[in-house]
Amino acid sequence: MSENITGKVVVITGASSGLGEATARHLAALGASVALGARRVDRINALASELNSAGAKAIALETDVTRFDDLERLVDAAVQAWGRVDVIINNAGLMPHSPLDRVKVEDWNQTIDVNIKGVLYGIGAVLPHMKKQMAGHIINVSSVAGHKVRPGSAVYAATKAAVLMLSEGLRQEVKPYGIRTTVVSPGAVATDLPASITEPDVAAAIKDFYEHNAIAPEAFARAVEFAMSQPADVDVNEIIFRPTRQEF
Repeated sequence: MSENITGKVVVITGASSGLGEATARHLAALGASVALGARRVDRINALASELNSAGAKAIALETDVTRFDDLERLVDAAVQAWGRVDVIINNAGLMPHSPLDRVKVEDWNQTIDVNIKGVLYGIGAVLPHMKKQMAGHIINVSSVAGHKVRPGSAVYAATKAAVLMLSEGLRQEVKPYGIRTTVVSPGAVATDLPASITEPDVAAAIKDFYEHNAIAPEAFARAVEFAMSQPADVDVNEIIFRPTRQEF
């Protein structure tokens, strides 16, 4: 069904590594044009250069998802380059787990700013274009943690649950414009996400869990491909996946 991906213009946040990088490579190989956003501009510039050298179409723009203007610039750059924006993947995220009694206020604020506001800003940046086009697809990244909270993950889980609610509210609001919405909730996937944990004991436990359970980020890219590949009248609203061996 990849014929429904060829020629689509896709904006991806958090594209410098992990889920975003794997998805950019996968969709570019299927013929999509990709606009890559991330703070690590050297990484996305190198990825865009690699994809373009291989015959794909890619641009890169330094993007901090906690700044709405950055998201607008990224989306506008895609529209200027290719005339439209078909898909945004709001992927950028942080996971600084810690028990609440450690009162990691800075971690809390950063997690809320990136995981909730970053998704909202991505939605806000594409909606004017997609409403004008009367078409589009907004893909938001939640987590299995958005469905099941565990000790030490309260703030992270709360932000990912918020993504679920934002996505469902968005789904209902954009029906008149032919816009599709998908929220993808991954389990343990081998990415840089555990590196955002600032508490050494928590980081060690999560590292061990990921080493024994995490699957490759290409699993996420295939889930995105599945949602995007459906005919225009099919709206895949939610995908939950995890490693087969992951219990929770």
